[in-house]
Amino acid sequence: MENENEPFEKNLKKIEETVGSLEGGDLPLKETLEKFEEGIKLSKLCTEELEKAQQKIEKITEKDGKVISEPF
Repeated sequence: MENENEPFEKNLKKIEETVGSLEGGDLPLKETLEKFEEGIKLSKLCTEELEKAQQKIEKITEKDGKVISEPF
């Protein structure tokens, strides 16, 4: 996937742009489906990145061998 190595913020911006163009409703069906598919892929990448960050935070907050999970 071409966006796999892009920073989280860049992929998030691409999602926002994709949503904006989809909300406009002026795209042909084929292009709409392509943009929707790309948005789903970007969303998955961002979700995975956030999950990795959460795991790192939990590891950092580990105390006495126990992970302290607290909401931010």
